[in-house]
Amino acid sequence: MPKRGKNYKAAAANIDKTNLYDVDKALALVVDNAKTKFDSSVEVHIRLGVDGRHADQQVRGAIVLPHGTGKTKKVLVFAKGPKAAEAEAAGADYVGADELAKKIQSENWFDFDVVVATPDMMGVVGRLGKVLGPKGLMPNPKSGTVTMDIERALSEIKAGKVEYRLDKTNIVHVAIGKVSFGAEKLTDNFNTLIEAINKAKPAAAKGQYLRSVTLASTMGPGVKVNTAKLV
Repeated sequence: MPKRGKNYKAAAANIDKTNLYDVDKALALVVDNAKTKFDSSVEVHIRLGVDGRHADQQVRGAIVLPHGTGKTKKVLVFAKGPKAAEAEAAGADYVGADELAKKIQSENWFDFDVVVATPDMMGVVGRLGKVLGPKGLMPNPKSGTVTMDIERALSEIKAGKVEYRLDKTNIVHVAIGKVSFGAEKLTDNFNTLIEAINKAKPAAAKGQYLRSVTLASTMGPGVKVNTAKLV
């Protein structure tokens, strides 16, 4: 176990680890006990009652949070011709085709947070699967990042669109904003995320779907949420 600092221990002392809190109370605790000198991110960790090894139990999608994430994302767009021009006009940070793929492969370049591609560019992007995939950057139609509507995709990403997907332990990790948002705005973002994940429940999922939900700020202690009220 890593050694915990004084600030962490002081914050943890204010939270009952055996208790399951209502969302608004949980987020108020997270905000009140964030001890970093910078504006901490607030993350939610959701353990689901699915087995992601099976294709029919995958949970993945994207939503626009009502209050954004508090982070401006750099977007790389793979497109050519008019669609490249559309991407530039819509505020993409980087736009290109084969030359960007080569830059990523040869220079290990990853100065971007999201990758968007038009369907005709997936032959080029597909060759980057081994490097983009592990970083969660591979464009995907389910998350709206493989599309011909580049302008809309960029608008949503810049407005606070977040992706959610299972990790190998069947947990979804999503940042829902900054401590400076306050509990009320964070609650709005949290509820929007939970609603989307509930709607994405696979038909093949059996038993309890929301196994556990924990909220935490950067370097802060986790606060467990009462999942019975989230269905």
